[in-house]
Amino acid sequence: MFSRRFIPRLAVSCLVSAPFALPAAYGKTAAGTGAASRPNIIFVLVDDMGWGDLACNWDYGKKFSPERARAPHFRTPTLDKMAAEGMILSRHYSACPVSAPARASLMTGVHQGHERQVRDNTFDTPIPDVHTLGSVLKEAGYATAAVGKWGLGGVGDGSTAATGFGRPRERGFDYFYGIFDHLAGHFHYPANSGRYVWENETDVTGTLKDGFAYSTDLFTARAKAWIARQKKAAPQQPFFLYLAYPAPHGSLRVPTCAYPQGGGLSGGVQLSADGSVNTAKRGAPDSYIHPDNKKFATEAARRHATMIRRVDDAMKDLFRLLEDLNIDENTLVVFTSDNGPHEEGGNDGGKSFYASASPAQDPSFFKSYGMMDGIKRDCFEGGLRVPAVVRWPAFIPKNRRSDAPSQFHDWLATFADAAGAEVPSRSDGVSLLPTLTGAGTQMPGQIYCEYSVGGVSGNRADFVPAHRGVSRSNQLVVWVDGFKGLARGLDGNAKFSGEGAVVFEIYDTLKDPQEKKNLAGTPGFGEEMQQKFRDKALRSRRAFDGKKPQSYTRGLDFSQKTFFEKNPVPAEPSLRCPENKTQLRWKAFASDKPFPWVPDFRQTHRKPVLQGETGPLAQGENLLPDAFVRGRGARGILLEGELCVPETGEYVFALKTDAAAGSKAFVHLYDIQLVDADKLYAPGTEATSAMNVGTENPVGTRGVNLAAGTHRVRVEYVCAGDAAEAPSLTLTWRKK
Repeated sequence: MFSRRFIPRLAVSCLVSAPFALPAAYGKTAAGTGAASRPNIIFVLVDDMGWGDLACNWDYGKKFSPERARAPHFRTPTLDKMAAEGMILSRHYSACPVSAPARASLMTGVHQGHERQVRDNTFDTPIPDVHTLGSVLKEAGYATAAVGKWGLGGVGDGSTAATGFGRPRERGFDYFYGIFDHLAGHFHYPANSGRYVWENETDVTGTLKDGFAYSTDLFTARAKAWIARQKKAAPQQPFFLYLAYPAPHGSLRVPTCAYPQGGGLSGGVQLSADGSVNTAKRGAPDSYIHPDNKKFATEAARRHATMIRRVDDAMKDLFRLLEDLNIDENTLVVFTSDNGPHEEGGNDGGKSFYASASPAQDPSFFKSYGMMDGIKRDCFEGGLRVPAVVRWPAFIPKNRRSDAPSQFHDWLATFADAAGAEVPSRSDGVSLLPTLTGAGTQMPGQIYCEYSVGGVSGNRADFVPAHRGVSRSNQLVVWVDGFKGLARGLDGNAKFSGEGAVVFEIYDTLKDPQEKKNLAGTPGFGEEMQQKFRDKALRSRRAFDGKKPQSYTRGLDFSQKTFFEKNPVPAEPSLRCPENKTQLRWKAFASDKPFPWVPDFRQTHRKPVLQGETGPLAQGENLLPDAFVRGRGARGILLEGELCVPETGEYVFALKTDAAAGSKAFVHLYDIQLVDADKLYAPGTEATSAMNVGTENPVGTRGVNLAAGTHRVRVEYVCAGDAAEAPSLTLTWRKK
């Protein structure tokens, strides 16, 4: 039985009661630049390249840590040129300091608090069946391709396509060439690894007969061929390419030969007639060290620098291709890394032409972590902050740098915006186009990370003593008022059981990127600031059902963090909680075609055609105002207000729309994804806050733990058009 004691309320606003009317179609365009601005998009992701491995970052970094000079150092000339022609994002963060979870959040546009399947050290688990970078851009009219390392679907060694799921073409991509499983990315001659290379769902390992195809070269050649083929077949259609290089992840393997001269359509790396790459037979495998890097004292340093220089050469080749195709000006290119630098050795010794494992990388040699402390698997800045360069000659001014914090989940929102599409309500990100182009006002975003792993942090002599060999445990990062809060040990420690006693280290990473000074306990950063961090974390995500029965999740436990299980989402003391008021502010929007997903109407470029407030309403009544219900055509609505919770406890919310095709909705409580009735929702059915949407086991039992008082809520709903059944939306709740 649903309780009627849990009451939403709203501050007064001006009600518009005129009937809903469709305006002329409103064309949402990239940063207001016009319909012709829809760019081609290339997102290049490398594996384990540190912030300090990008040469052009050091002019910025040395002012913070002049004692940590970049000596010795290697060059990244193409990436430096890319930065000079575009923008460096100096404080861009991965979603997680390890590969698979970071890639999952990137692809689905949510932070790790909402990524329910790929998290912590879970590998080769499929991302949920939700909106992705690929599916959003494909729906927006883009040709889509993923080339290189996937690591987000399939099981085992990737040898059987039939046992895979969550593969690229099942998550929005038209074309895939590369490796399914993450471990294949440790072998930079993939056909020599005992792993498998795929084109779509066809095993093409056998086409790389000699095994000499170096992964950076092979994937670059495939990416070039796909771009050229796509632009020839459909010159007016924009494309999205996700190009994921395994370099410079260990094993530290280098190419067969120097990078071929030229680039673009006729030079650089090219596909061979047998499906391999033209560098495969030009020298011995794992033999070439770039001449600039032969001077370094250790074999690991020579190899690490050469692997990154090879990616740099590949980027030069790609830019030449864009020029040859006359699409350089309107192609948005992003280059970044999945996490901070590694210290891992090779695990491919004895494989065919490898006599022994490669040496372990030493991130201290080149100060790959830059002016920061931390490496891969650390939530200190060096593990999370990644190199990030963005170039779009038509709209991004040259030689710019932004210190504004941003994170992986922002890219889905950014690319949707650039493509002229709506940002999905499910996304945790905000469009970065205002920052990149200088046009418009940047909407505040959120930085959030959680990661659980054993062991200790990187023990480097130049790290501050408090960061050396620290137990990683269960790490949580949130930002409040521009400050970073870092807490560890959120799983199973009794002192966190409902007392909110978790203590955050607090850092000003703009002024102190090495995190030398923990501000916790200093004037202005005492218990009041600690409470702000706790409140922010609890309003960012909640506990869900834990252990799943799927074999591929390796015992995934989403709810393992005691802090989220035991502490209720805090109310806002500044808001009154009056009884018997059930009103919500609303804005209505029109569209000339059905919405493909529930938009985040806070980020839309559409102008509201009507706005006002609902109410008063009893629980279970239609939340949609009469003016909206009487409208015609595809339309959507944003409802915002506050929920009054009379007593602390665990609550379950239930949402239901009309049964018309295309009706769907999404509910947020603060930044918490409360009810997802979007991609997998069947109109007219009930969706609850206990559901594990997008997973193989969607039915859950856990409610959401709320403190007594007033809480902010946001509801977004869309309907497809003139269905026989009038639009309706109900939201009910009960205390468990």
